[in-house]
Amino acid sequence: MNWEDPAWQVAPTAEVAHFYPDSSDHHPRTQVRLLYDDLGIHGLFRVEDRYVRCIHSGYLEPVWKDACVEFFVKPLDAPGYFNFEMNCGGALLSYYIIDPTLVGDAFVDYVPLPPEIGGLVRIKTSLPAIVEPEIADPVTWTLRFDIPFALFEHFIGPLQVKPGQEWRANFNKCAENNSHPHWATWQPLPSANFHLPGSFGVLSFA
Repeated sequence: MNWEDPAWQVAPTAEVAHFYPDSSDHHPRTQVRLLYDDLGIHGLFRVEDRYVRCIHSGYLEPVWKDACVEFFVKPLDAPGYFNFEMNCGGALLSYYIIDPTLVGDAFVDYVPLPPEIGGLVRIKTSLPAIVEPEIADPVTWTLRFDIPFALFEHFIGPLQVKPGQEWRANFNKCAENNSHPHWATWQPLPSANFHLPGSFGVLSFA
């Protein structure tokens, strides 16, 4: 989980630096790197943060309210995309979303990943599961995630990942229930909504 490990140095670094206009003046520097192998995708976030708070520790809890990093990804021409939302304590919320149009508080067409599928995602973080009270001082934290290709294939069938293949994706950083809320993305979005797959960037498998 060491950002400086030589294994991670070969991966390009993405900066999650496009902040919603209604964010506070706290704009944490958030970087992420991705690697892949025959088994799946491996990611590492590094966040230079402050005002860190984390109170949700269960699967599918509203982790976006805590200090949170996110990986939204649409494999190939799949009809939907996956959101992997992970707070700094390592708790996960993940759906397969086909139609992200909101009706009330719910998407029109989505499936929460069952616990046995969501449990395939491995998360390691440098912070404890619960951070309360808020850490107001500067703190740098890292979070590693590993997502097997088998998880995607459960919903969309065989992938046959190979060099040159392109997926669509975005990375996000957010914290809602703290003293300095903020929302940021890797690729800029036309409105304050992370769930806009048409605005995702491109991931190229090298």
